[in-house]
This record gives sequence, structure tokens and C-alpha cells, in this order.
Amino acid sequence: MTAQIQYADVEVGTELPAASFPVSRATLVRYAGASGDFNPIHWNEKFAKEVGLPDVIAHGMFTMAEAIRVVTDWTGDPGAVIEYGVRFTKPVVVPNDDEGALIEVTAKVAVKLDDNRVRVDLTAMSAGQKVLGMSRAVVQLA
Repeated sequence: MTAQIQYADVEVGTELPAASFPVSRATLVRYAGASGDFNPIHWNEKFAKEVGLPDVIAHGMFTMAEAIRVVTDWTGDPGAVIEYGVRFTKPVVVPNDDEGALIEVTAKVAVKLDDNRVRVDLTAMSAGQKVLGMSRAVVQLA
């Protein structure tokens, strides 16, 4: 696959379609099984609170993966992401109810680079708080 977005068709400030990703306790259990990360802060409310967390929290790598989906959905090719990095600023708290949590992601083209590449800056929010800082991806466009 190759990116479906043409380099010539984007400008600095181009906004990618925003997306929201629901997170439930069941989502965290499935991710734990797939990733092998069974740290109890991600599934055991009692333990999470005992170590000072407000409740069970989503895995950082899960949060990071959900956020980059905005970019991969936009390009049409996950392989178009050349670099991706974030700082974890706040946890995604996942209550044990029918709603869980929501990760809301926006992104825009911040810099046009050489060789048909762009830097995309992402903003990931949950419960009104920024959960990822310095979230940036370098993307190879067509």
C-alpha cells in the first residue's frame, strides 16, 4: 500500500478528520491479552487505587495506538507513518460503568518536509485533559 494523500494537496494547517475512540474495561482486558501487559493498574480497580491512581487506567501504548489511527485512516496506509512519538502526560481513566472512557483525537499538518513527507501534530484528550504531549508523526505522502 501507499498513502492515498498527495503531498501537493496538503498545506501547513491542513486538519485531518477527528476521531473518538471508546475504551471500556473489556477493551483493556483484550489489549492486556494481546500485548502481554497484565499490570493490575489496567484491570484491578482496588489495586489501582491502592497505588494512588483515581481508577483503572488505559495502557499508555494502547492510548498511543488509538491516537495514530487518525493519521493511518487519513493516509489509507499504516506503512506511511515513518516516525511517531509521544509523551504520556495524563492517564486515560476508565471507570467501571456502561460508558467507560473516550479518547478524542485531532490532528493537523504542522510542517511540510522534503521528499513528500509531512509532520503531523496530534492532540489526544480524555475527560477534558490532554493525555498525550508532543504527539508527532512523520508521514510519507504520495
